[in-house]
Amino acid sequence: MFNINLLQSHLNDDLLAFTPELILCGGIVLLLILRMFKALDRVHLGSIALVLTLAALGFSFHQWQSMPWGGAGEIFSGLLAYDGFTVFLRLFLFGFAALLIWLSMLTGIPDSEDSGDFYCLLLGATVGMSLMASATHLLMVYIGVEMASLPSYALAGFLKGKRQASEASLKYVVYGGGASGVMLYGISLLAGKFGTAYLPDLANAYVKALHQSPSAAAIGADPYLLLGTMLILIGMGFKLAAVPFHFWCPDVFEGAAAEVAAFLSVASKGAALALVGRFSLVLAGLTAPGPDRYDAWLHVARYLVPGLAFFAVLTTTFGNLAAYLQTNLKRLLAYSTIAQAGYMMMGLAALNREGASAVLFYLVAYLFMNLGAFAVVAFLRNQTGSEDLSAYRGLAYRSPLLAVLMSIFLLSLLGMPPLAGFAAKFQILSALTHAGQAYSSAGQTALGYTMYILLGALVINTALSAVYYIKVMKVMILDKTVEEVEGRPSPPVPITAGAAFYGVLLAAMIFVIGIAWNGLSIASDAGVNGFHDAAKPRTPVAGRLP
Repeated sequence: MFNINLLQSHLNDDLLAFTPELILCGGIVLLLILRMFKALDRVHLGSIALVLTLAALGFSFHQWQSMPWGGAGEIFSGLLAYDGFTVFLRLFLFGFAALLIWLSMLTGIPDSEDSGDFYCLLLGATVGMSLMASATHLLMVYIGVEMASLPSYALAGFLKGKRQASEASLKYVVYGGGASGVMLYGISLLAGKFGTAYLPDLANAYVKALHQSPSAAAIGADPYLLLGTMLILIGMGFKLAAVPFHFWCPDVFEGAAAEVAAFLSVASKGAALALVGRFSLVLAGLTAPGPDRYDAWLHVARYLVPGLAFFAVLTTTFGNLAAYLQTNLKRLLAYSTIAQAGYMMMGLAALNREGASAVLFYLVAYLFMNLGAFAVVAFLRNQTGSEDLSAYRGLAYRSPLLAVLMSIFLLSLLGMPPLAGFAAKFQILSALTHAGQAYSSAGQTALGYTMYILLGALVINTALSAVYYIKVMKVMILDKTVEEVEGRPSPPVPITAGAAFYGVLLAAMIFVIGIAWNGLSIASDAGVNGFHDAAKPRTPVAGRLP
């Protein structure tokens, strides 16, 4: 018999778990209503957006403290997950959104007239990214990606009267529309073949299909399984800007405002990594304990791990090499973003809890160092009107504070101790080392070698990235300005007290994470509590992998 009271009880619990997103949705409605009043056209609505975002962040923190860590839960009939992974990403996304709104109020983009529209788009994209991080159904995966993408297209072209911004937005729309269509077609193939789009059910169907056809040749004979999975991962790769689906990223970053580029660089990448991580770990059977979990993991891991590892190395290497010749700092940071995404993909390629935890740790460190770099670009743009590397000549003498801050952010992106970037890369290195040892001891020699190859690729690419990060520092410290070459004094670059405080705060957080990282490490471990490591085999498995 249908129990309306039970349904109502579940709905109330689900809405309570979904409260942070509901706060942002209510904020969007409020901003749109306020936009209707002409008297408010000249009032900057950033403070209202900031208060709403902080409210969502505060409620998410309350959820984190009261999270039932015994296991994962689901809301809205299994469409979304409510677990530590979801709440951690909420804290990450809403905390970043609050910092970005604060930055936009300091830099004046958007102005008062356009602030309502800008923050509606920003909050809408943030809600979509939160759905991406918690989706456990392919329908919600697609809805989350679209909710995050559509406002981002408009944000990329938000600078009125700037041809590059309009071009960036158009390219983003065209590429994004194509990627969404590809992903939707992949979803339809898998849902049509298996009769479900619920990820845990798909995981069981994958294992059965792979178990019946253990050889690579037999797997290739099933075009629906292979093509559907590949098309979905292509759509995710576009959001992640993974090579070879990265082509939109440098042009969009160059044409968009630095504030928008920072949003796409940090929040979009964080949501995409969370989506790829949950998708991979669920398909590998790491969401539920059981005696057969090892077999489920093995059937998926022998195909998924090498694929993720290959694209991680390709993405990191290409991003670092392509950054060498860039003279526009936003384009340089765009390729740096691509390389950083590759580092985090290496953690996901481990396909275990420790790798996923390392990625969560890396995301928090990445938030402060990448947002800080884009903040310096925005502050200098307001003073000089330029975002080219030539504008940074002699910055150490024209604005010592900005030069020091930018150097800290770049060195952290490089991975120098004792900064947050070093701690983040150390987490990835540790996860890869332990994964390689575990796989080798379990008889999975090929997977063990894959982990060691990733470890070597991370170290080599870190050395490669030093070239372009140090190049920027060299320009700031050693190169002379045009005025100095001509024998005239260089004009100073002033910085407001608010901007200085903002930059110093981000730099201080980089040192805090880099020196005392234990608290964040514990939190990132708690964030993956809903996942389980693959069980040890009950029988010797040496030689099971081809």
